[in-house]
Amino acid sequence: MVTDPISDFLTRVRNAQSAGHKVVEIPASKIKKELTKILFDQGYILNFKFEDSAVQGTIKIALKYDKQTSKPAIKSIQRASRPGLRQYKGSTELPRVLNGLGIAIISTSRGVMTDKKAREEKVGGEVICYVY
Repeated sequence: MVTDPISDFLTRVRNAQSAGHKVVEIPASKIKKELTKILFDQGYILNFKFEDSAVQGTIKIALKYDKQTSKPAIKSIQRASRPGLRQYKGSTELPRVLNGLGIAIISTSRGVMTDKKAREEKVGGEVICYVY
């Protein structure tokens, strides 16, 4: 049993990239699907596919690498808020990752979004993770 499914999601992506895998399979949930969509929209992964074959379903993510150096597109993906220490920030306190070069993924009352979009909509929420 996994106590923190979001950390499990991030760790599976991190481990697959460090091992040089092209595709990683992750058990699906609504928040994991939203995280995957954000990573795709921001250009950190090549593609994704949601499969609802089992009870829970799975997410297949095609990882993105640099063509010349074979380095992963995601340099770092870290969990910010965790079950033992939740991190909530207001719209004016949202973190800037690498001075705006990376993204922070925020769970707000209006859904899961990047820190930039949350600032535009002037909403705060729980800081899920940092990606750059």
